[in-house]
Amino acid sequence: MLHRNLFPRDVFAELDRLQRDVQDLFGLSPSIRGSARGGFPALNIGSTPRSVEVYAFAPGIDPATLELTLDRTVLTLSGERKPAEPPTEGSTTHVQERFAGRFRRVVNLPDDIDPDAVTADYRDGVLHVSVQRRATALPRRIDVQ
Repeated sequence: MLHRNLFPRDVFAELDRLQRDVQDLFGLSPSIRGSARGGFPALNIGSTPRSVEVYAFAPGIDPATLELTLDRTVLTLSGERKPAEPPTEGSTTHVQERFAGRFRRVVNLPDDIDPDAVTADYRDGVLHVSVQRRATALPRRIDVQ
């Protein structure tokens, strides 16, 4: 049995550990709707005047197993990450920080996106999703007569 301090120095780290334990117990996804800490895959989301850009950092995942859906303005990324390697007989794992298991991330996008103009590319462990904005939503110059 591992020795645990009854008075943890970092309360937030202990709360994160407790949250992971509960999620593992019930098979819940690590994050839903934009929790910035502890979600897998980690996300970077930004926008330009012409598009919304989503980057999901998911190394070691077969891109064929990723499921990406867009329902109105809700982008959902789900899949499963296999364990790195099974423990050998007689070994004991003391710390396991690499996430393995099913995951799901949900991102609410702005209302001005074009659901017919979406591209997704997976390279070097990074999934890049680009969602174009509707042409009617783009800024345009109006000539004054």
